[in-house]
Amino acid sequence: MHIVDGALSSEVVVTGAVLAVAGISYGLRKIDIDAMPRVAMMSAVFFVASLIHVPVGPSSAHLIVNGLAGLMLGWSVFPAIFIGLLLQAVFFGFGGITVLGVNTVNIALPAVLMWWLVSPFLARAEGKLVLLAGFVAGSGAIALSSVMVGLSLAASGQEFVPTAKLVVISHIPVMVVEGILTAAAVHLVKKVRPVMLAPAGSLRSVA
Repeated sequence: MHIVDGALSSEVVVTGAVLAVAGISYGLRKIDIDAMPRVAMMSAVFFVASLIHVPVGPSSAHLIVNGLAGLMLGWSVFPAIFIGLLLQAVFFGFGGITVLGVNTVNIALPAVLMWWLVSPFLARAEGKLVLLAGFVAGSGAIALSSVMVGLSLAASGQEFVPTAKLVVISHIPVMVVEGILTAAAVHLVKKVRPVMLAPAGSLRSVA
């Protein structure tokens, strides 16, 4: 899921950087001081979960838990993912600095989309419907992220098209695993502390 330095065209890199800055800026404005521990926690969960990866050309396949992060953080997932990616690039050389913007958008934007689509349903759901909502968010976020990574590579040159297809295909098993993990996590959080499913930035109004 992480694209490495030097794999993308300058146009794709610049576009990703601009979109990432916009998303991070908006996400930071949405963070309530009371929600900072939740944002930090999800950034750490992403950091650890995505360290174990299988290289796929200039990208990789691994868990990223962006569906769960989106449901818990809303727009604040942008700064959370950015920090995790930055630390991985600096300390482990995972991904890269020049592609930080593209990687952030490819992971955080699907998380926001899943939050926007699933969160209203999840707020009213009970029992097995909670599991269904969690599965859709987890698997859907991975599906969108893998497609966006594929498009980023394909837009950078015809030579990357086969790799782009491989990235999407290699993440099909990850979609299922992420869906199950997210479903279980959302079901537990909904039972124990449902306020944590309120997007960061609206915590104070519902706490």
